[in-house]
Amino acid sequence: MRRMDNRGDFLQLLGPDVSTAILNHLDDPSDLVRACSVSRSWHRFGPTKLNGDNSSEWERLKRDHRVYAFLARGLSPSIRTDCLSEPISASSTDNYPDESIRNTLEPGDRVENRASYWSSEGENDPNVPETLTYTLVANLCVVTEIRVQPFQENSVYISAFFQYGFPIYSSKAVRFRMGYPRRPLEFNNDKLASHEWGDEIIWTYTSPEFPMAQENFLQAFKLPEPVLCIGGILQVELLGRVQRQEMDELYYICVSHVQVLGRPLLQPFDIEVLDPSGLCALNYNLKTQCYESSTQSHETEAAAHVRRFTDILMQLLGNGAVVADHESDEEPPA
Repeated sequence: MRRMDNRGDFLQLLGPDVSTAILNHLDDPSDLVRACSVSRSWHRFGPTKLNGDNSSEWERLKRDHRVYAFLARGLSPSIRTDCLSEPISASSTDNYPDESIRNTLEPGDRVENRASYWSSEGENDPNVPETLTYTLVANLCVVTEIRVQPFQENSVYISAFFQYGFPIYSSKAVRFRMGYPRRPLEFNNDKLASHEWGDEIIWTYTSPEFPMAQENFLQAFKLPEPVLCIGGILQVELLGRVQRQEMDELYYICVSHVQVLGRPLLQPFDIEVLDPSGLCALNYNLKTQCYESSTQSHETEAAAHVRRFTDILMQLLGNGAVVADHESDEEPPA
């Protein structure tokens, strides 16, 4: 092979298929954009450049990239495994509150020597689905992976009716949805037990279906690409039933634990969805616990850091989309 000099472009030697496969291993879109800025041949693997008639659209896309790349600095610097916050509701619950969706926040399937799981109501039709709906720890979160553990009945769990063979009450497949509420959600324990939210939540993302193994372990489902969830609502769809209970001949689905991996927006920032169209605002609160300090100097330093971050972000946005929420006589950055 001809020796390449320091200015050689190895992507030209590899061809488009191999080059695309290599660049697809870049997890962060901003990394891909930076890589595509190295040379003209690399650039064709990145965003398609618009013609002269659409120069304003091209400039808008470049500005949006700068905004999102900078906003990414306000996310958790590493992947967190505790991105679930609170349960909203289950589509059905067999024995509430003993078999509530709240049990799925506990890791594993045992808490203080008792079984910990959510159970659906029984159904004659094994094709009836179930849903578990949660809030995330932040209204803006980049979700990369979701894990679900089916429940297995065993001798540690002594119920009114013990079924031989240690059955696993898994679903056949699982799917995930993310979105935001049309209006602030109001729910209580009755809805937590059994409620379908229907049109109250606008779903902005639906994952592919993933088959579930009929095994009692925390099964990982990595999304095809990281998903930006604005609105902080995540739903687990459990599709198809496998196990029938001998006592009543009905099909059930039981889940021990649900875990969400991702990078949430850090305090003191927050996203507020303003209307059903999805229009949202970025807020920050200088008085959040994240930036509280026992010394005035540390508090001042933290506040100054937030102000610098917000100043740059607002300059990139070119408008007043960032709202300050703090007790101060100073004007927010303009």
